[in-house]
Amino acid sequence: MDHFSGGTPIGLGAPLQAVLDGIRARAAVTPPEEWIIAGPWRPFDRPSFGPRPAELLDRIAPDHPVVIKDVSEHNLWVNSRALGLAGITRDTPNPPGGEIERDAAGLPSGILIESAGAGVQRFLEPTDDQLDRATAHLSRLFHGLGRTGFKEPMAFSAELAAYAKAARAGTLNLHVGAHLTRFSPFSEDWVAMETLGRLHLAHQGPHLHTGFAKLFLDGVPIARTAAFHDPYPGQTGPHDPEAMLLIKPERLNAEVTALDAAGYVVKMHAVGDRAVQAGLDAIAEARAANGPSGLRHEIAHANFIAPADLPRFAVLDAVAEVSPKLWMPNPVTAGQRQVLGDARADSCHPIRSLLAAGAEVIYGSDWPAAALDANPWTGLAGMLSRSDPTGTYPGTVAADEAITLDQALPLFTRNGARALGLEGQTGVLAPGALADMIVLERPLDGLSPEAIATIRPEATLFGGQLVHGAL
Repeated sequence: MDHFSGGTPIGLGAPLQAVLDGIRARAAVTPPEEWIIAGPWRPFDRPSFGPRPAELLDRIAPDHPVVIKDVSEHNLWVNSRALGLAGITRDTPNPPGGEIERDAAGLPSGILIESAGAGVQRFLEPTDDQLDRATAHLSRLFHGLGRTGFKEPMAFSAELAAYAKAARAGTLNLHVGAHLTRFSPFSEDWVAMETLGRLHLAHQGPHLHTGFAKLFLDGVPIARTAAFHDPYPGQTGPHDPEAMLLIKPERLNAEVTALDAAGYVVKMHAVGDRAVQAGLDAIAEARAANGPSGLRHEIAHANFIAPADLPRFAVLDAVAEVSPKLWMPNPVTAGQRQVLGDARADSCHPIRSLLAAGAEVIYGSDWPAAALDANPWTGLAGMLSRSDPTGTYPGTVAADEAITLDQALPLFTRNGARALGLEGQTGVLAPGALADMIVLERPLDGLSPEAIATIRPEATLFGGQLVHGAL
């Protein structure tokens, strides 16, 4: 999803008025009743929207259903037409793992938290043509950045079909590890294991790898839906971390055990320290039940980790995926500090501590959810300095968790290849490997983080074939 004001991308740091102006401009050129999809909004700005945010959008686009995705893409702000089409009324109960925000009279206000937005999401599915164009754009973009492989962290059948079509046509030229969605707050029900099996077999191919699954364990801090052991600063009322888990531990343990037994590498979205702990507990249960499977399950994001859980990654052969949207200052950092307080915000992404504890760590951009872009070079630079290498956002985040270039590069190369199930085939320059490589104008050694952030490869090769630039 692009964030637009009229026809111009406005960025994740855009003020609310720019988003509203963009919706008004888009409504003027969009046929009535067609959906308008916009973004972003920031949950920590919610008090400024008034008691019924739906009515604000009604005034701007009275003839269209409107949905605005928040910066995390977990939470939706919709107008009255969208609520009506989704069948969300005063009598609609909150779904498990979600909340339909209501006004003082009990009417839905237009804010849908986590799984409460699933009824709207079904109207937002892209067409086959849009998916084809997006896949072509992604391939060009990634090749230009020097990427030869990536993980699709939440794949449904439509995305899988688009990747498979491009792979058959020879236009994908990327190793794709697609995590088949088993449970997501963005869908209205669990995806059946039998369906996962069919999707896995139907779409597995030389460059599209489908032996992966996805679960969501909690939400995001800026919406106060991430599951933490300790209360949020300023929280009123009782604090129950278990209630914030989207999958209760007993069910989660059974799911990871079953997926492990079926041969799927499980990626679990887990942001708060209680969710990370629950994910590790589930991997421990799977190891106890199934024995060593060789499958290296992943805790996605792994933003906040209790110190006692750091060594468990190595013990359980689990992988910590980290993403730059929170290890260096960016458009959501101020809100993160506002919601969590400085001390907890500065405990985010303890990469140095994970490596010291023997954990295997991989890089995940988390693009486009609160990530500026899919550029791995700015991500690498921020990992080295814990600051924004572009200078747009001042300060640092947990500067003592910065690591060296020699420590950081394997996260992107060797470790990334292992996470794709392609150890020794890519991510290395060695006889017999696939000749996936990039050509740089100058060596990385000795470059400042700011200089590393500006790198663009002169050439990218996939399987020894030139897919970007020139030699």
